[in-house]
Amino acid sequence: MVSKPSVLFVCVHNAGRSQMAQGFLTHLAGDTIEVRSAGSAPAETLNPAAVEAMREVGIDITDQTPKILTPDTVESSTVVITMGCGDACPYFPGVDYRDWKLDDPAGRGLDAVRPIRDQIRAHVEELITELNAP
Repeated sequence: MVSKPSVLFVCVHNAGRSQMAQGFLTHLAGDTIEVRSAGSAPAETLNPAAVEAMREVGIDITDQTPKILTPDTVESSTVVITMGCGDACPYFPGVDYRDWKLDDPAGRGLDAVRPIRDQIRAHVEELITELNAP
């Protein structure tokens, strides 16, 4: 039996981009893909504009909290998607690393965060299709 894939979203603060990606993947893929997020320098709280942008599309991410990136979390992932953490993400052979070029929503208002949210959703939908392909 093949184990389900595990995706780790990583950004610096783990308060906006990675949390939105985690929210979309959890919402759209259900329990078919394990999903986690972490940050190289986690913030204290989630970005309020990211929370509101996700609420607008019916996804509540308020139960998430920014978490520190650990080597174990990276090593146990099938796919690690970075969003601006650069070389802070440790490398392990056999892990599929990808970088999504996305603007940082930190300090931006809702109008600026919506397009970032929509880009993340498009990336997540492509990822789901790829990971669920036979």
